[in-house]
Amino acid sequence: MSEKARLNFFGRRRFLEVATGALAATQFIPVQVADAGLVLDAPIQFAQFEGTDSFTSLKQIYAGVLDVGYVEAGPVDGPPVILLHGWPYDIHSFGEVTPRLAAAGFHVIVPYARGYGSTTFLSSATPRSGQPSALAVDTIALMDALNIKKATIAGFDWGARTADIVAALWPDRVKGLVSVSGYLIGGQQAGKTPLPPKAELQWWYQYYFATERGREGYNKYRREFAELIWKLASPKWQFDDATFARSAAAFDNSDHVDIVIHNYRWRLGLAQGDPSLDELEAKLAAAPQVGVPTITLEGDENGAPHPDPVAYAKKFSGKYAHRLVKGGVGHNLPQESPAAFAQAVIDVSRS
Repeated sequence: MSEKARLNFFGRRRFLEVATGALAATQFIPVQVADAGLVLDAPIQFAQFEGTDSFTSLKQIYAGVLDVGYVEAGPVDGPPVILLHGWPYDIHSFGEVTPRLAAAGFHVIVPYARGYGSTTFLSSATPRSGQPSALAVDTIALMDALNIKKATIAGFDWGARTADIVAALWPDRVKGLVSVSGYLIGGQQAGKTPLPPKAELQWWYQYYFATERGREGYNKYRREFAELIWKLASPKWQFDDATFARSAAAFDNSDHVDIVIHNYRWRLGLAQGDPSLDELEAKLAAAPQVGVPTITLEGDENGAPHPDPVAYAKKFSGKYAHRLVKGGVGHNLPQESPAAFAQAVIDVSRS
């Protein structure tokens, strides 16, 4: 691992200081740390993490075609967990999930997706593809770079789609899956199928992005656009300006607009995919089942397009459970209900 990815060492006292500071003395600390089987009397290697909503200790590592920016927390010999964000969000969606999982003994990795934050391409010649399989390949490449053979993968929005794909195509690399809004694997052909008018209305931005006016508009107003999506997708979530600004900085990435526009145009068959991904896309077009242990989540006030849980339950052939998270929870479930999201990760990792 590069110098930029160096780790700190903490013993029992420092571990508990970090855990209690991050969790503000919640019930997770004594129960879940004990369950994780950590020997706290002996020194343990602990990835630096500065507390709830604090992702200042960003690391970088070459992985596949990317130089990936990521946050790491928890004991590095703990069970690995990879948390994947969506659009238009960033790693701060897991700002309160991360310390919960770290205190529970997990080794937590939270990467910026391609086109977000400090994640950049190593070569200008690499296609700026936003197609779902590309993000899944990025996840496997990151696991390889970090020498993680198997992990629990959890995500929402684009991150849930990516997690689903990794679990379906590389089940031997996935211990368990947590997916907000369930089974989101699809292909270009499925994306061409017309929906009822009310459903099409929810995808208004997809059709806007299909135009050059949409590309230019998103490039010019990407922060205003993202804030509008946040409000529409999570109508009950009362986020403040600082919370939004912290995540919006991730959209200043020079590849961000290209990745987002390509993602939505590709879904409609309006943009060509990366030829190197054709074989994977053919497998995904067949809507493969997911056989790893899975928990799907849905907020009771999700204002974004999402499938009915009944429609996808049979796509999960392994141990499976669905949970409805109540209390006005919208699309950005890990940030709006971090305790429920973290608990799902803990539970599925024990399956």
